[in-house]
Amino acid sequence: MNTQEIKKMSRIERLQAMEALWDSLIDEESAIISPEWHRDILEERKRKIEAGKAEFISLEKLRASRKS
Repeated sequence: MNTQEIKKMSRIERLQAMEALWDSLIDEESAIISPEWHRDILEERKRKIEAGKAEFISLEKLRASRKS
């Protein structure tokens, strides 16, 4: 299946396909190991939150910033 075929699917069909893919990954016995840098980023974000230095924005603001 290629991107063009996927684009022809309805939104519901694409969401169902994504759900089926995630389900198939969960059922695999081998664990997916996150890279070391993921842990580093999460730890840094946690430190910022605990120190009161984290900045949070609304979903609307995030969407607006992505359009620029």
